[in-house]
Amino acid sequence: MKSPIAIVGMACQYPDAKSPIELWENVLAQRQSFRQIPPQRLNLADYFSPNSTTPDRTYSTQASVIEGYEFDRIAFRVPKSTFESADLAHWLALDIAAKALSDAGFPQGEGLPHDMTGVLLGNTLTGEFSRANVMRLRWPYIKRIVEAELIKKDWTEVQINNFLADLEIQYKSPFPEIGEETLAGGLSNTIAGRICNYFNLKGGGYTLDGACSSSLLAVANACSSLVAGDLDVALAGGVDLSLDPFELIGFAKTGALAPEEMRVYDIHSAGFLPGEGCGFIVLMRYEDALAQNRKIYAIIHGWGISSDGNGGITRPEVEGQLLSLNRAYRKAGFPPHTVAYFEGHGTGTNVG
Repeated sequence: MKSPIAIVGMACQYPDAKSPIELWENVLAQRQSFRQIPPQRLNLADYFSPNSTTPDRTYSTQASVIEGYEFDRIAFRVPKSTFESADLAHWLALDIAAKALSDAGFPQGEGLPHDMTGVLLGNTLTGEFSRANVMRLRWPYIKRIVEAELIKKDWTEVQINNFLADLEIQYKSPFPEIGEETLAGGLSNTIAGRICNYFNLKGGGYTLDGACSSSLLAVANACSSLVAGDLDVALAGGVDLSLDPFELIGFAKTGALAPEEMRVYDIHSAGFLPGEGCGFIVLMRYEDALAQNRKIYAIIHGWGISSDGNGGITRPEVEGQLLSLNRAYRKAGFPPHTVAYFEGHGTGTNVG
Protein backbone atom coordinates (compact mmCIF):
# COMPACT_ATOMS: atom_id res chain seq x y z
CA MET A 1 0.00 0.00 0.00
CA LYS A 2 1.31 3.43 -0.96
CA SER A 3 0.25 5.26 2.19
CA PRO A 4 -1.69 4.55 5.37
CA ILE A 5 -4.79 6.60 6.06
CA ALA A 6 -5.12 9.02 8.97
CA ILE A 7 -8.31 9.70 10.90
CA VAL A 8 -8.17 13.45 11.51
CA GLY A 9 -11.72 14.22 12.64
CA MET A 10 -14.62 12.50 14.38
CA ALA A 11 -18.18 13.22 15.46
CA CYS A 12 -21.23 11.20 16.42
CA GLN A 13 -24.73 11.25 17.86
CA TYR A 14 -25.81 8.03 19.55
CA PRO A 15 -28.16 7.18 22.40
CA ASP A 16 -26.70 8.71 25.57
CA ALA A 17 -23.62 9.86 23.62
CA LYS A 18 -23.37 13.18 21.78
CA SER A 19 -19.64 12.88 21.11
CA PRO A 20 -16.95 10.22 20.65
CA ILE A 21 -15.69 10.97 24.16
CA GLU A 22 -19.11 10.31 25.70
CA LEU A 23 -19.45 7.13 23.65
CA TRP A 24 -16.06 5.87 24.80
CA GLU A 25 -16.84 6.71 28.42
CA ASN A 26 -20.05 4.69 28.13
CA VAL A 27 -18.06 1.75 26.77
CA LEU A 28 -15.52 1.93 29.60
CA ALA A 29 -18.29 2.17 32.19
CA GLN A 30 -20.20 -0.68 30.50
CA ARG A 31 -23.30 1.48 30.28
CA GLN A 32 -26.19 0.15 28.23
CA SER A 33 -28.65 2.49 26.55
CA PHE A 34 -31.43 0.00 25.85
CA ARG A 35 -34.85 0.93 27.16
CA GLN A 36 -38.50 0.37 26.33
CA ILE A 37 -39.35 1.87 22.96
CA PRO A 38 -41.20 5.17 23.62
CA PRO A 39 -44.82 5.30 22.38
CA GLN A 40 -44.13 8.21 20.03
CA ARG A 41 -41.79 5.89 18.09
CA LEU A 42 -43.79 2.65 18.33
CA ASN A 43 -47.09 2.04 20.08
CA LEU A 44 -46.46 -1.32 21.72
CA ALA A 45 -50.18 -1.74 22.37
CA ASP A 46 -50.57 -2.03 18.60
CA TYR A 47 -47.50 -4.08 17.75
CA PHE A 48 -46.35 -6.17 20.73
CA SER A 49 -47.13 -9.80 21.45
CA PRO A 50 -45.09 -12.14 23.66
CA ASN A 51 -45.97 -14.91 21.20
CA SER A 52 -43.41 -14.79 18.39
CA THR A 53 -45.83 -16.50 15.99
CA THR A 54 -48.53 -13.81 16.25
CA PRO A 55 -48.89 -12.17 12.82
CA ASP A 56 -47.78 -8.53 12.42
CA ARG A 57 -46.35 -8.32 15.94
CA THR A 58 -42.94 -8.09 17.56
CA TYR A 59 -42.01 -9.92 20.75
CA SER A 60 -39.28 -7.41 21.66
CA THR A 61 -39.94 -4.13 23.48
CA GLN A 62 -36.40 -2.76 23.89
CA ALA A 63 -34.30 -0.47 21.71
CA SER A 64 -31.49 2.06 21.99
CA VAL A 65 -33.13 5.38 21.16
CA ILE A 66 -31.76 8.89 20.71
CA GLU A 67 -33.66 11.27 22.96
CA GLY A 68 -33.81 15.05 22.89
CA TYR A 69 -32.05 15.60 19.57
CA GLU A 70 -33.08 18.63 17.51
CA PHE A 71 -31.62 19.75 14.20
CA ASP A 72 -30.87 23.49 14.14
CA ARG A 73 -32.26 24.29 10.70
CA ILE A 74 -31.79 28.03 11.30
CA ALA A 75 -28.04 27.61 11.81
CA PHE A 76 -27.86 25.52 8.63
CA ARG A 77 -30.10 27.96 6.72
CA VAL A 78 -32.61 25.25 5.81
CA PRO A 79 -36.11 26.51 4.86
CA LYS A 80 -38.97 25.08 6.90
CA SER A 81 -40.56 23.47 3.85
CA THR A 82 -37.31 21.75 2.88
CA PHE A 83 -36.75 20.55 6.43
CA GLU A 84 -40.22 19.02 6.66
CA SER A 85 -39.89 17.36 3.25
CA ALA A 86 -36.80 15.32 4.13
CA ASP A 87 -36.29 12.40 6.46
CA LEU A 88 -34.59 13.30 9.74
CA ALA A 89 -31.73 11.00 8.71
CA HIS A 90 -30.74 13.65 6.15
CA TRP A 91 -30.43 16.37 8.76
CA LEU A 92 -28.75 14.25 11.41
CA ALA A 93 -26.12 13.20 8.86
CA LEU A 94 -25.53 16.80 7.77
CA ASP A 95 -25.21 17.93 11.38
CA ILE A 96 -22.70 15.23 12.35
CA ALA A 97 -20.73 15.65 9.12
CA ALA A 98 -20.35 19.35 9.93
CA LYS A 99 -19.13 18.55 13.43
CA ALA A 100 -16.63 16.02 12.11
CA LEU A 101 -15.24 18.55 9.63
CA SER A 102 -14.96 21.14 12.38
CA ASP A 103 -13.15 18.65 14.59
CA ALA A 104 -10.71 18.02 11.73
CA GLY A 105 -9.93 21.73 11.43
CA PHE A 106 -12.31 22.49 8.56
CA PRO A 107 -15.07 24.53 10.26
CA GLN A 108 -17.98 25.02 7.87
CA GLY A 109 -15.79 23.35 5.25
CA GLU A 110 -13.22 26.16 5.27
CA GLY A 111 -9.82 25.08 4.00
CA LEU A 112 -11.07 21.93 2.31
CA PRO A 113 -9.89 21.03 -1.18
CA HIS A 114 -13.49 21.15 -2.38
CA ASP A 115 -12.81 19.57 -5.77
CA MET A 116 -11.07 16.62 -4.10
CA THR A 117 -13.30 16.05 -1.06
CA GLY A 118 -15.95 13.35 -1.15
CA VAL A 119 -18.69 11.91 1.05
CA LEU A 120 -19.29 8.17 1.47
CA LEU A 121 -22.23 7.29 3.68
CA GLY A 122 -23.61 3.98 4.89
CA ASN A 123 -27.41 3.82 5.08
CA THR A 124 -30.23 1.34 4.59
CA LEU A 125 -33.78 2.34 3.59
CA THR A 126 -33.23 6.07 4.35
CA GLY A 127 -35.26 6.32 7.59
CA GLU A 128 -38.58 5.66 9.22
CA PHE A 129 -39.95 9.19 8.87
CA SER A 130 -40.04 9.29 5.08
CA ARG A 131 -41.53 5.78 5.03
CA ALA A 132 -44.30 6.94 7.34
CA ASN A 133 -45.02 10.01 5.21
CA VAL A 134 -45.73 7.81 2.19
CA MET A 135 -48.85 6.67 4.06
CA ARG A 136 -50.47 9.89 2.85
CA LEU A 137 -50.52 8.45 -0.67
CA ARG A 138 -52.32 5.31 0.52
CA TRP A 139 -55.52 7.24 1.22
CA PRO A 140 -57.39 6.03 -1.91
CA TYR A 141 -56.96 2.42 -0.76
CA ILE A 142 -58.12 3.24 2.77
CA LYS A 143 -61.07 5.13 1.33
CA ARG A 144 -62.19 2.18 -0.81
CA ILE A 145 -62.01 -0.27 2.10
CA VAL A 146 -63.94 1.99 4.49
CA GLU A 147 -66.50 2.96 1.85
CA ALA A 148 -67.21 -0.69 1.05
CA GLU A 149 -67.83 -1.48 4.72
CA LEU A 150 -70.12 1.52 5.20
CA ILE A 151 -72.18 0.50 2.17
CA LYS A 152 -72.69 -2.92 3.80
CA LYS A 153 -74.07 -1.12 6.86
CA ASP A 154 -76.65 0.69 4.70
CA TRP A 155 -75.22 4.17 5.17
CA THR A 156 -76.60 6.71 2.73
CA GLU A 157 -74.38 8.23 0.06
CA VAL A 158 -74.47 11.59 1.82
CA GLN A 159 -73.49 10.03 5.15
CA ILE A 160 -70.64 8.12 3.53
CA ASN A 161 -69.30 11.16 1.68
CA ASN A 162 -69.42 13.35 4.79
CA PHE A 163 -67.74 10.70 6.90
CA LEU A 164 -65.01 10.06 4.34
CA ALA A 165 -64.34 13.78 3.93
CA ASP A 166 -63.74 14.13 7.67
CA LEU A 167 -61.73 10.91 7.80
CA GLU A 168 -59.47 12.04 4.96
CA ILE A 169 -58.55 15.19 6.85
CA GLN A 170 -57.81 13.20 10.01
CA TYR A 171 -55.86 10.54 8.12
CA LYS A 172 -53.64 12.94 6.15
CA SER A 173 -53.03 15.48 8.91
CA PRO A 174 -49.87 13.84 10.37
CA PHE A 175 -48.18 13.62 6.97
CA PRO A 176 -46.81 16.62 5.01
CA GLU A 177 -48.08 17.24 1.50
CA ILE A 178 -46.05 15.76 -1.31
CA GLY A 179 -44.05 18.53 -2.98
CA GLU A 180 -41.12 19.08 -5.29
CA GLU A 181 -38.61 18.22 -2.55
CA THR A 182 -40.36 15.17 -1.13
CA LEU A 183 -38.73 12.60 -3.40
CA ALA A 184 -35.20 13.86 -2.78
CA GLY A 185 -35.93 13.99 0.95
CA GLY A 186 -37.00 10.36 0.99
CA LEU A 187 -34.07 8.85 -0.89
CA SER A 188 -30.95 7.46 0.75
CA ASN A 189 -28.62 8.49 -2.08
CA THR A 190 -29.37 12.16 -1.52
CA ILE A 191 -28.21 12.06 2.11
CA ALA A 192 -24.59 12.13 0.95
CA GLY A 193 -25.54 14.49 -1.87
CA ARG A 194 -27.06 16.94 0.59
CA ILE A 195 -23.77 17.10 2.51
CA CYS A 196 -21.88 17.72 -0.74
CA ASN A 197 -24.38 20.40 -1.67
CA TYR A 198 -24.11 22.21 1.65
CA PHE A 199 -20.30 22.27 1.72
CA ASN A 200 -19.83 22.61 -2.08
CA LEU A 201 -17.90 19.35 -2.27
CA LYS A 202 -17.16 18.09 -5.78
CA GLY A 203 -15.19 14.90 -5.18
CA GLY A 204 -18.30 12.72 -5.29
CA GLY A 205 -20.95 11.80 -2.79
CA TYR A 206 -22.84 8.53 -2.61
CA THR A 207 -24.57 6.15 -0.24
CA LEU A 208 -23.55 2.53 0.31
CA ASP A 209 -25.95 -0.15 1.50
CA GLY A 210 -24.28 -3.31 2.73
CA ALA A 211 -26.74 -3.90 5.58
CA CYS A 212 -24.90 -3.98 8.92
CA SER A 213 -21.53 -3.35 7.26
CA SER A 214 -22.64 -0.20 5.41
CA SER A 215 -20.62 2.34 7.39
CA LEU A 216 -17.49 0.15 7.34
CA LEU A 217 -17.92 -0.22 3.59
CA ALA A 218 -18.00 3.57 3.41
CA VAL A 219 -14.71 3.75 5.31
CA ALA A 220 -13.07 1.03 3.20
CA ASN A 221 -14.11 2.62 -0.08
CA ALA A 222 -13.04 6.05 1.16
CA CYS A 223 -9.61 4.69 2.04
CA SER A 224 -9.28 3.12 -1.41
CA SER A 225 -10.21 6.42 -3.06
CA LEU A 226 -7.58 8.25 -1.02
CA VAL A 227 -4.87 5.72 -1.85
CA ALA A 228 -5.79 5.87 -5.54
CA GLY A 229 -5.53 9.67 -5.52
CA ASP A 230 -9.17 10.15 -6.45
CA LEU A 231 -9.75 12.09 -3.22
CA ASP A 232 -7.59 14.16 -0.89
CA VAL A 233 -10.14 14.31 1.95
CA ALA A 234 -13.01 11.92 2.61
CA LEU A 235 -15.98 12.08 4.94
CA ALA A 236 -17.02 8.52 5.76
CA GLY A 237 -19.68 7.27 8.12
CA GLY A 238 -23.22 6.09 8.50
CA VAL A 239 -26.68 7.08 9.70
CA ASP A 240 -29.63 4.93 10.75
CA LEU A 241 -33.01 6.06 12.08
CA SER A 242 -35.28 3.09 11.43
CA LEU A 243 -37.17 1.92 14.49
CA ASP A 244 -40.51 1.42 12.78
CA PRO A 245 -42.88 -1.56 12.34
CA PHE A 246 -41.35 -2.55 9.00
CA GLU A 247 -37.91 -3.24 10.44
CA LEU A 248 -38.85 -4.27 13.98
CA ILE A 249 -41.49 -6.78 12.95
CA GLY A 250 -39.38 -7.91 10.01
CA PHE A 251 -36.45 -8.69 12.31
CA ALA A 252 -38.78 -10.32 14.83
CA LYS A 253 -40.10 -12.72 12.20
CA THR A 254 -36.56 -13.83 11.37
CA GLY A 255 -35.99 -14.54 15.07
CA ALA A 256 -33.09 -12.07 15.13
CA LEU A 257 -34.38 -9.86 17.98
CA ALA A 258 -33.52 -10.67 21.57
CA PRO A 259 -36.67 -11.32 23.62
CA GLU A 260 -35.06 -9.73 26.68
CA GLU A 261 -31.37 -9.00 27.26
CA MET A 262 -28.83 -8.80 24.46
CA ARG A 263 -25.91 -11.17 25.11
CA VAL A 264 -23.06 -10.45 22.72
CA TYR A 265 -20.42 -13.21 22.35
CA ASP A 266 -22.31 -15.31 24.90
CA ILE A 267 -23.20 -18.98 24.66
CA HIS A 268 -26.74 -17.98 25.67
CA SER A 269 -27.09 -15.31 22.98
CA ALA A 270 -30.61 -15.13 21.55
CA GLY A 271 -30.60 -12.10 19.28
CA PHE A 272 -29.86 -8.39 19.17
CA LEU A 273 -31.65 -5.23 20.24
CA PRO A 274 -31.97 -2.45 17.64
CA GLY A 275 -30.62 1.06 17.94
CA GLU A 276 -30.06 4.25 15.99
CA GLY A 277 -27.46 6.93 15.49
CA CYS A 278 -24.94 8.61 13.22
CA GLY A 279 -21.17 8.77 13.08
CA PHE A 280 -18.61 10.33 10.74
CA ILE A 281 -14.84 10.32 10.48
CA VAL A 282 -12.65 12.56 8.32
CA LEU A 283 -9.90 10.73 6.46
CA MET A 284 -6.71 11.91 4.75
CA ARG A 285 -3.55 10.28 3.50
CA TYR A 286 -1.14 10.04 6.42
CA GLU A 287 1.62 12.08 4.78
CA ASP A 288 -0.85 14.85 3.91
CA ALA A 289 -2.14 14.97 7.47
CA LEU A 290 1.44 15.27 8.76
CA ALA A 291 2.31 17.95 6.23
CA GLN A 292 -0.73 20.00 7.27
CA ASN A 293 -0.08 19.41 10.98
CA ARG A 294 -3.51 17.83 11.49
CA LYS A 295 -4.22 16.04 14.74
CA ILE A 296 -4.30 12.31 14.11
CA TYR A 297 -6.59 10.06 16.15
CA ALA A 298 -5.55 6.80 14.52
CA ILE A 299 -4.00 5.31 11.39
CA ILE A 300 -5.69 2.79 9.11
CA HIS A 301 -3.21 0.37 7.53
CA GLY A 302 -5.50 -2.19 5.96
CA TRP A 303 -9.07 -3.01 5.03
CA GLY A 304 -10.78 -5.88 3.31
CA ILE A 305 -14.15 -6.55 1.68
CA SER A 306 -15.76 -9.90 0.91
CA SER A 307 -19.13 -11.58 0.52
CA ASP A 308 -20.44 -15.04 1.35
CA GLY A 309 -20.96 -16.29 -2.18
CA ASN A 310 -23.72 -18.88 -2.27
CA GLY A 311 -24.08 -19.05 1.51
CA GLY A 312 -27.18 -17.93 3.37
CA ILE A 313 -28.56 -14.63 2.10
CA THR A 314 -28.83 -13.16 5.62
CA ARG A 315 -26.66 -15.60 7.59
CA PRO A 316 -22.99 -14.67 8.08
CA GLU A 317 -20.53 -17.35 6.95
CA VAL A 318 -17.18 -17.97 8.63
CA GLU A 319 -15.47 -18.48 5.28
CA GLY A 320 -16.57 -15.07 4.00
CA GLN A 321 -15.56 -13.32 7.21
CA LEU A 322 -12.11 -14.92 7.18
CA LEU A 323 -11.66 -13.85 3.57
CA SER A 324 -12.21 -10.18 4.41
CA LEU A 325 -9.92 -10.40 7.46
CA ASN A 326 -7.12 -12.02 5.46
CA ARG A 327 -7.43 -9.34 2.78
CA ALA A 328 -7.25 -6.59 5.41
CA TYR A 329 -4.17 -8.04 7.10
CA ARG A 330 -2.48 -8.66 3.77
CA LYS A 331 -2.98 -5.03 2.83
CA ALA A 332 -1.81 -3.85 6.26
CA GLY A 333 1.35 -5.92 6.09
CA PHE A 334 1.25 -7.44 9.57
CA PRO A 335 -0.34 -10.62 11.03
CA PRO A 336 -3.31 -10.83 13.44
CA HIS A 337 -1.20 -11.96 16.42
CA THR A 338 0.51 -8.54 16.50
CA VAL A 339 -2.79 -6.73 17.19
CA ALA A 340 -3.56 -5.98 20.83
CA TYR A 341 -7.19 -4.87 20.63
CA PHE A 342 -10.13 -6.11 18.58
CA GLU A 343 -13.69 -4.93 18.06
CA GLY A 344 -16.34 -7.02 16.36
CA HIS A 345 -19.83 -6.91 14.96
CA GLY A 346 -21.87 -7.88 18.01
CA THR A 347 -25.05 -9.28 16.52
CA GLY A 348 -25.88 -11.27 19.63
CA THR A 349 -27.03 -14.21 17.52
CA ASN A 350 -25.69 -17.77 17.55
CA VAL A 351 -24.29 -17.53 14.02
CA GLY A 352 -23.17 -13.90 14.21
